[in-house]
Amino acid sequence: MRFDIITLFPELFAPFLSIGITRRAYESKQIDVRMWNPRDFADGTYRRIDDRPFGGGPGMVMMAEPLKRCLEAIQTERLAQTKEHQHVPVVLFSPIGDKLDHQLVTAWSASAGAILVCGRYEGIDQRFIDTYVDQQISLGDFVLSGGEIAAIALMDAVARLQPGVLGDEDSHHQDSFNTALDGLLDCPHYTRPETWQNQPVPDVLLSGHHVNIESWRREQRLAITLRNRPELIERARLANKLSPADENLIAKLSKSSI
Repeated sequence: MRFDIITLFPELFAPFLSIGITRRAYESKQIDVRMWNPRDFADGTYRRIDDRPFGGGPGMVMMAEPLKRCLEAIQTERLAQTKEHQHVPVVLFSPIGDKLDHQLVTAWSASAGAILVCGRYEGIDQRFIDTYVDQQISLGDFVLSGGEIAAIALMDAVARLQPGVLGDEDSHHQDSFNTALDGLLDCPHYTRPETWQNQPVPDVLLSGHHVNIESWRREQRLAITLRNRPELIERARLANKLSPADENLIAKLSKSSI
């Protein structure tokens, strides 16, 4: 899998690629990351990549031509390495894009990668977007200074799903939203000491009774999801992921909250 990142600030990615558990994915080249600065493809002494917007208004807009040249250089290098005319999706991080979620991350984790465009300033010339961008992705209903943080978020989520990246192969199967949890939020977790600031660990977790422990965890997942993200309960219900016991518990929880 290869991600080519078009960014004016490639140095922002250096710590992310070299620190933490997910660095294994990059060191092993399970995920090959290449940085491309569109300023290297701009004209003039100052390598200008932005200009004032037509129609007036505050801020600057990234110009289409340096981005186009940068994209073409990426495509040429990819073709030279693979010898195949395989279309690689061009992704722009934008507030109008699809929200990044577990389902989208899972799809990307099984892909061959993409070309990630990190915008800056007031945005990118719409003509470049209309001509070259295949998909737009958003982290949520807020605005960042640029697409770099969103690109890091996508790659981090994808990296931890790669085989051998996490210390425990089953770790990500217990994550919130994972299909192994039927799309529910995860349950609370505890570690030593058994009592901290007069708060004890729930007795069931110290019992060694694995059936009871799993039952408690399931109940906690249902309760937390119902309280915080009730739409996920309905999604699990429509997917036939809830047992009669689950439905009984949900009914009791709903009644008690009235």
